[in-house]
Amino acid sequence: MALLESRAPQDPWKLFLRWFREAQRAGAPQPDAMTLATAGDDRRPSARMVLFKGLDGGSFVFYSNYESRKGRDLAANRRAALVFYWSVTRHQVRVSGTVRRLSRAASQAYFHSRPRGAQLSALASRQSRVVVSRAVLERAVADLDRRHPDDVPLPSDWGGYALRPAWIEFWENRTDRLHDRLRYVRLPGGAWRTERLAP
Repeated sequence: MALLESRAPQDPWKLFLRWFREAQRAGAPQPDAMTLATAGDDRRPSARMVLFKGLDGGSFVFYSNYESRKGRDLAANRRAALVFYWSVTRHQVRVSGTVRRLSRAASQAYFHSRPRGAQLSALASRQSRVVVSRAVLERAVADLDRRHPDDVPLPSDWGGYALRPAWIEFWENRTDRLHDRLRYVRLPGGAWRTERLAP
């Protein structure tokens, strides 16, 4: 379906969820992978892949270590950007906005829904810090596994973030390179303005 203003929903969340589900159905590898771009006090950009974990009150949710590079960047500068790209459906979604931390209770609930191995890895790893070897990390995980035979505690430096968009751009590939780009800009009061961008 062509990305035309006359066919696009007024609510960008409907279009995002439609495209996300299309990517899932089409067999896109890791459709929940998104690029997160941040910049800290030094104003040097840094980007990496994180996993999209749903929408929370009109914000994109992801989880991380608060002391990682991304966590330190977001503590200094709450502005961030996301990119989803699904080659199989020829769609891209770009997002720019501000980030807040989720509540401890929300982070706890998600943390305990993860596989035990992922919980132990989060507790053992001081993300983005230099380590001597992989063996050091493996020993730390094995030690924590013995110390916590039942429930793994939520690390004090780990939890969720929610990015509230100032704008969301939807891009659809056209074979003639005259691609479609529609941007939804958030207005005061929460409504959205739609505008077409040149490809």
